[in-house]
Amino acid sequence: MALPVEVLLGIYLGLLTGIVPAFVAGSLGFLVRYFTGVTLPGFGVVVLALSIASVQGGLLGLVEPTIAQSPRLLVAVLVVLMLALYAHNQGDKLGAELPRHLSFTSIRQRTLSADVVELVGNMGQVTVRPTGEIHDMEGYPPLSPALRRSLKNGSWRLPADLPLSELESRLEERLRTDHDLADIDVTIDERARAVITAAPPSGGLSKRIPDGRRAVSIATLVPTGLARGDEVSIRAGERTLSGTVLSARTEVDDEHAAAGDEPVDDGETPVPDGGDAEAGPTPAPESAAASAGGVGRVTVAVARRDVKALLEAETPRLVVRSRGTSREFEAFTLVKRAGHAIRRFTVGPSADADVRAAADVTVLAARRQGSETGGRRSGWVFAPGIERSLEPGDEVFVAGPRAATDEFVEAVAR
Repeated sequence: MALPVEVLLGIYLGLLTGIVPAFVAGSLGFLVRYFTGVTLPGFGVVVLALSIASVQGGLLGLVEPTIAQSPRLLVAVLVVLMLALYAHNQGDKLGAELPRHLSFTSIRQRTLSADVVELVGNMGQVTVRPTGEIHDMEGYPPLSPALRRSLKNGSWRLPADLPLSELESRLEERLRTDHDLADIDVTIDERARAVITAAPPSGGLSKRIPDGRRAVSIATLVPTGLARGDEVSIRAGERTLSGTVLSARTEVDDEHAAAGDEPVDDGETPVPDGGDAEAGPTPAPESAAASAGGVGRVTVAVARRDVKALLEAETPRLVVRSRGTSREFEAFTLVKRAGHAIRRFTVGPSADADVRAAADVTVLAARRQGSETGGRRSGWVFAPGIERSLEPGDEVFVAGPRAATDEFVEAVAR
């Protein structure tokens, strides 16, 4: 028979006989590398492949006795060895790349797709949006339409370098805090799409009522800007009662919410003690925290003894009490109004050791390394005067005319 025909027959027999040795060599290469981290020697692969192929070759020899004296045997052996060595190399590579401890936890540590990540400065962020409908949590009452709409139209920015399981936990905590949800479950996929299952708030109003007080809803003229936490005086007939606003809702607020201009957290249903369950909820977003004003209903927390008088009043009137202003901000405002400035700086090492505050610049406080603080930089000395010159490393607050203060800081600060 011609040599080309023998070669072709040898390749055919090699492919036919080499399937089993290649499979065994690849499997052993993967298992040894995966569990021990050691590569199976190539000589061992050759011996194993020839041993398996010899068994199959002996069976073929029984069918065709002349195969052992033909060149096709050598070609078949070479094909078997090449298949076995290639399969062993691929199995060894797979064993090296596959994670050693594969578990459901590691599978959950998948991350976002790169094309949904937004670069903000040097940090990556992702905007997570709900997909589909907001589902009700089994065993809880259904969500209110307004709360369901608020969740469905919401979007939340989160760090993009976290695994999806951590993103889900953070979004759950944010939604639970923002909307006071009783329970929530969030699933986020690689495209930053969230499937949300939530339960409405429970006991939202009762948690905000101080001890010894009761919540009462009244229909009255609501001042513009009234929000939860405001202290008010309620004029009920001949009496003036004090209370704290728990929630406020007017017709204008309802119109804004219906038009979609104002995201509303309608998850709370205040049920006052002795009043009606009609006091509207207080929106969670800051932009919607204050009421637009007008005729509406307000839920206030009042002393227990004042509940009866408030409920018997026909036309209660609401007056918001001032909490006063911060004296610190008032002081800074007066300083700025007078054309003065307050600066904080650290005395530089190049400053003259004998430098002292100018006549029109006053040292308000200093944190020094000298005897005043026992060699420690832990305390401030207020109104230290000019009994000692400023030294390098001292932290100082100074005040004075803006130009003089800026000139002094520029000369002394580091």
